[in-house]
Amino acid sequence: MNDDIVFAMPGEIERCLATLSKMYEKKGQTQLQNIIVNSRTRLQVASENNNWDGVTYGHGLYLTVPAPIFPGSVKEKTGIEISILEDINKIHHVQDEYIESVHLEMDSQTDPDWRQQSGVQISYKRIISASTTDRIWGPEGYYRVFLTHKAEAKKETAILKTQLKVYGISAFVAHEDIEPTKEWQTEIENALHSMDALVALLTDNFHDSNWTDQEVGFAFGRNVPIVPIKMGKDPYGFMGKFQACSCTWDTAAKEIAKILIKQDGMLNAYIKAVQDCGNWEAGNTLSVLFPLIDNMSGKQVSDLVSAYNSNFNVSGSFGFNGIHSHTFGNGLLPHLIRWTGKNYRFSPDGKIVS
Repeated sequence: MNDDIVFAMPGEIERCLATLSKMYEKKGQTQLQNIIVNSRTRLQVASENNNWDGVTYGHGLYLTVPAPIFPGSVKEKTGIEISILEDINKIHHVQDEYIESVHLEMDSQTDPDWRQQSGVQISYKRIISASTTDRIWGPEGYYRVFLTHKAEAKKETAILKTQLKVYGISAFVAHEDIEPTKEWQTEIENALHSMDALVALLTDNFHDSNWTDQEVGFAFGRNVPIVPIKMGKDPYGFMGKFQACSCTWDTAAKEIAKILIKQDGMLNAYIKAVQDCGNWEAGNTLSVLFPLIDNMSGKQVSDLVSAYNSNFNVSGSFGFNGIHSHTFGNGLLPHLIRWTGKNYRFSPDGKIVS
């Protein structure tokens, strides 16, 4: 009955679980955090519920828990399931969808990491030197994104790389970033080993390249975020489980940043980009991500406020100060209040204070 419906909750579940883990850590609820972090997850979609205000869809969340941390009694197991169910429905923002039930299952399989945990397995992970990292990605603090693309799109991809830098993203584009004196395959491998995320620019015939599928597969192997951008071709293979972002080359940088801002490393890079903001236009560009940020740590909020108060290119941009709200939004202030619950305001000299 629901085969033709594209549900948002499957794509959001990992973010929700990551938020729950942080929440349980903060509250000292170690058992709940251990279960969230160490379980394998699957989502059973979806039962349809007709309410007075429309149709909603409930999903079943199954957590396969390693035997050493599986609850010791039926009563304890039921209590944990209820706690996770209540908490996850409080933090997700998916309209008309919710988690209807949580089920803990014991993992009867052999621990797949037992070799690594033995302490005697030889690691083959490539060690990337600091000088190589700096050469590939530039100074520290940027979020490192590998742009995999067809050669025919190299001009557009090079422009995209420049546009992404405004958001705090350092992008690797093979044809631009490999020096003529460097062996090109080794340098690509170095970038793949040290990237924070991969963006697949799915133009027509993306699959026909000798390298694009291998680069995507490498990202899956490293378990880094993968963002498919639909530019003529739908995601396929393992990428098919992700909902692709459809956009043009002109809007690609903003759409990529809007997706990646959910990552902690990207959020830190974004704040650095605000601190380094060089003009009002860049400030307006950076401000479009405010609504996509769910929460910030105390340090992140402090750094952002400090950037506003010390950098005129930030405080002078309408996207941050909210002066022209009809065009650029209400500025930083209401989002600070949303993230912290504190009563932030402007002082007489235009600084943000709490």
